Order: sequence, then structure tokens, then C-alpha cells
Amino acid sequence: SLTVPALSTPLPCPPMKYLNHDLLSRLGNLPLEARHSMTGNVSGRHRSANRGSSVEFAEYRKYVSGDDTRRLDWKAYARSDRYYIKEFEADTNLRAYIVLDLSGSMNYHPEQVESKYMRACRLAANLAYIAIRQGDAVGLSFSRQTKDGATLHIPASRRPAHLNVLISQMDTQYPKGETVLAETLHELAERVSRRALVLIFSDLFTDTEELKNALRHLHFRKHDVAVFHLVDQLEIDFDFDRPIRFVDMEGGGSLITEPDLIADEYRAIVAGYLEETRRICTDINADYRLVRTGDALEDVLTGFLMGRQKKKAGR
Repeated sequence: SLTVPALSTPLPCPPMKYLNHDLLSRLGNLPLEARHSMTGNVSGRHRSANRGSSVEFAEYRKYVSGDDTRRLDWKAYARSDRYYIKEFEADTNLRAYIVLDLSGSMNYHPEQVESKYMRACRLAANLAYIAIRQGDAVGLSFSRQTKDGATLHIPASRRPAHLNVLISQMDTQYPKGETVLAETLHELAERVSRRALVLIFSDLFTDTEELKNALRHLHFRKHDVAVFHLVDQLEIDFDFDRPIRFVDMEGGGSLITEPDLIADEYRAIVAGYLEETRRICTDINADYRLVRTGDALEDVLTGFLMGRQKKKAGR
């Protein structure tokens, strides 16, 4: 029988390998856009939740005592004989928070190909590079079950040197244990007070009701949520032709079975699970991306970045 165990040591992947400079060059100045209004402390490229006095007109509102009379629209007054104040969109910088799932199943990589975690690190590092390059702040949280219950959170920063900190932390971590993704997302929703872009990288092997509640918590706090659902094609196809021993990479148990006897039922369950996961994300307007470990990195990043521009333009 074929054994698919969790490896005792991670595949080697030096920090610089997370960044693909040729890819970043081909992406050019394609930006990482926020789909919702953001709040920040410096001028940036993203629409703010606060009204200000920038160059982009937002709306009129009625004049009230104490308003700055310099913002009165005298043409509107001439047409209506009423006083109206012009409001504008204030541009701001983005705060992005990366959440990396460190449960044992993220180390799955059949036949020594790149694991889900390594693919997550590559996607996250290149997006962090793009965000920091355009003047936005990036933070990082690891979802892992620890003895003391602590979660490693790295505060957001827009300093270029902060990218090295993020990548170094990614490189020192190793997926193991059971998932605590929902708990990490709840904690992040409470920890991050300002509106932010939350980038989640996980295979989402967690209770769907718990996941739904955690994503709703982020949505309630007005965060812009993007979910990268990482799977291996073998997990979907279940293309095995002989008896095999399956190993639980989070709990450690194992099961020997004949794939032909369970293949149809397994595929139906997986298809339902993927559809349910997508629905949970779309119900809160989260940006859901199903990413197979064999997908080209450039295709995933280009599709994500361009897709957010289209959503923003149509808002």
C-alpha cells in the first residue's frame, strides 16, 4: 500500500525564494486595491471611509451651522436657493493583514512537490511586496494551536525593511497540529480596530459553521476579506487505483481503505464542501479564490489583482 505521511522536516525553501522578482517585474505596477473604504494615517491610493477635501467629488449634503463656508456650492444655491456643502473622497493608505494557516494539513505535498504552506508563503510574500511597494502597511498572523494558547501576531508596518521580517517569520514556521483558524480570525477581528484587508491562506479544513461565524465577525467589523482556499488536485480527484493508507496530518490517525469503494461518495462530499465554502464567502462579499497547488503563481496573482480592480470600478 502507498503511505502519505506528514514529513518530519519541512522542505527547504530559503526566504528569498518566496519572492519571484521576474514575476513582480511582469506584474509591473498592477496595484493591490481595497474593495471597500479604508482608514489610515497617511495619504495613499485607497478610498477612505471618512469624507475629506481631496480632488474626487463624493456627494452634496445640506449646510448646517458651523460648516466651512468655503465648501459651499454657490451654483447649487443659485439653482435651488438652498445651501449645499460639497464633500469629497479622502484617499488613504491600506492596512493588510495576512493570516497563514499552520495546521498540519497545510504541509501536504504528494511526491515531494510544493506544499500548501509553501504555496501560501509565495502568494503572501509577493502580495506583501506589492502592498509595501505602494506605501501600504502589512501585518502577519499565524494560525496555530500552541500549549499556552498564544498566537503569533506581527503588527502592520509600511517600512520596506518590514518585508524581511515577514518573510523571515514565514520561513521559521512549520505546519503541525490541529487547525485553530476560526479562533485566529475572531482574535484578529477584535485586535484590528481600523478597517483593513484581511488575506487568509488556508485549506479551510475546519468546521464550516465555525468558519462562517469567524468570517461574519470580520465582515461585521467592516474588514475587506479575501480567502485563498488552497487545495491539491489529488484531494479533489481522489485518483488512486490501489489500496492505500491515509494519514491524518493533524490528528495523527491512519486508515487503510480501497479507493474504488469510496471514490464516488468522497468526490460528492468534496464537491459539496467546496460549494458550501464558496457560498459562505460570497454571502459576506468575501473575495474567494480556489487555488490548486499546481496553479501557476502568476495566474493566481494576476487574476486576484485584476479582479479586485474590476470589483472596485463597478462599485
